[in-house]
Amino acid sequence: MITADRLIAAALMVLSAYFMWHATVLPIGWNGRTGGPGGGAFPFWLSAGMFLAAGGILLRSLRGRSQYSGNFFDPETLQSVVQVVIALIVTVALIPWLGAYVALPLFLVWYLRIFGGHGWLLTGIMAIASPVALFFFFEVALQILLPKGLTEPFFIPLYAMFF
Repeated sequence: MITADRLIAAALMVLSAYFMWHATVLPIGWNGRTGGPGGGAFPFWLSAGMFLAAGGILLRSLRGRSQYSGNFFDPETLQSVVQVVIALIVTVALIPWLGAYVALPLFLVWYLRIFGGHGWLLTGIMAIASPVALFFFFEVALQILLPKGLTEPFFIPLYAMFF
């Protein structure tokens, strides 16, 4: 298990360094022209945080303070991980046809209710609140359009309200 901690932490550090390097193509500091952070600020600082977190895991494992022992995954955990990975692949595959605002709530219903066994109240709240929050954050605040697939005509009245 300690070997897995070290390998994954090192891989995440390398990946984070690559993301940080790639983010510097865009400005990462304050952009006086637009009055906000540059386009590379969010990916750079998010990657820097991921680099530090992975570094902490690596340091902890090198000091011998890892609380894990045994196999990296037991069969039950591996089965759960495979189920979620397959569900995520199906979700991503559905986004071009159904749109993000249908595919993501479908994933949340599966993940919370079927996979996680949570109640319908929580599942319903999350399945409705998440796409609404995504719409306002990405489309209204950041003006980044998410794929809508077949649901594109339903968004025309919303575009008229906000743009």
